[in-house]
Amino acid sequence: MRDCFFYNYHTERKRGHQLIYPKSKRPGFIISCLIIISIIFLLASVLQGCNKDTEETSAVSQATTQDSNASDTTDNPAAETIDDTEEDDLQNAQEETVEDKITDNINKFSGYELGNGILDSRPLAIMVQNNPVARPHSGLIYADMVFELVSEGGVTRFIAVYSSNDADIIGPVRSGRIYFAEIARSLDPIYTFWGTYPQAYEAIKKMDLDAFDANSTAYINYTTAGWRDPSRNEALEHTAFIDTYGIKEDAEKYGYDLEGGQSPLAFKIDAPENQRGSISEITVNFSTEAYLAGFVYDKQTNKYLKTLAGQPHSDFETKKQITLSNVIVLLTDINGPIDSAGHMEVRTTGTSAQGEAYYFMDGNVVEGTWARETIQDPFEFMDTEGKQVLFNRGSTWVCIIQSIERLSY
Repeated sequence: MRDCFFYNYHTERKRGHQLIYPKSKRPGFIISCLIIISIIFLLASVLQGCNKDTEETSAVSQATTQDSNASDTTDNPAAETIDDTEEDDLQNAQEETVEDKITDNINKFSGYELGNGILDSRPLAIMVQNNPVARPHSGLIYADMVFELVSEGGVTRFIAVYSSNDADIIGPVRSGRIYFAEIARSLDPIYTFWGTYPQAYEAIKKMDLDAFDANSTAYINYTTAGWRDPSRNEALEHTAFIDTYGIKEDAEKYGYDLEGGQSPLAFKIDAPENQRGSISEITVNFSTEAYLAGFVYDKQTNKYLKTLAGQPHSDFETKKQITLSNVIVLLTDINGPIDSAGHMEVRTTGTSAQGEAYYFMDGNVVEGTWARETIQDPFEFMDTEGKQVLFNRGSTWVCIIQSIERLSY
């Protein structure tokens, strides 16, 4: 075996001879071999250490990646928040859909889609008496809106508003008053009544209001649409009735437009049953028990059944009880009597700071305000944040009183 694992020769010339010695016989040879072997072992150790570090680094990297992935899917609250936010946004969008304003192809006073018997007529605003001896009423079940407030002696009267439907008989029709005419003017209607006193005639003529008097030709345009039915009452003032067809015929003769009008109402879809409230009864005390207006809520139908003096408020001809989709209560200044005849004075305009309001629908109440700058302007119905209130489609009853103490629910 050769030293250092190889055989080599060293050639040396001496006295002309060539002497050949094995390299292992030289003294420095062993030292050189040891140095080389040490270097080899050192390099091997270094390489082994590098491989180990690389494996540990790779393992740490894999573990970190796994932890990161796990954190993204299970321990990341931001991810959960995003998912929750998306669900909340969807729910909010669904709730907002319920509250979306209906605007397409509807009657502006009822919210019902036009066609299938639903008209889009200019509103007819007709004065109706509410004296107990004048009851039961005719035709109020067909009205889109009814405004109710006091006249002389605490007796209330109605402004019955017809746009979606015609009615064959409405009444008993009664005389007009200045503040009733001002309220009617907010709708830009054809205002119809059965007589009034001279000062009221003069005020009505100044309102830029298309109007008919069914009693006389002396002051304003006369309509032949009315008649008297003595079988309904012994008192002459409670026997006057009218229909919408005759009013419209006379309107054409006098050049009154049968289209148009302005409505204070905006509409939405009824709330689903699980979002309906539990306000089961509303009572408005205008003056005495004889004029107590009640509204009993039916959650299943989402309608209010009208009562009058504690009894169902029913139609004379059909015997059906009046049903409503919305009840509005407006607070304003009511003063009087202001003269010997017992006439009242009612503020019909004002800012939202002056007008408190309560809007009932879906078994709930929305507290808010009302406003109206001039008698030519429609009423604005707003919530406490100044947003327009949206109402359910159907009929609406508006009660106007002077204090919150007269409202209970």
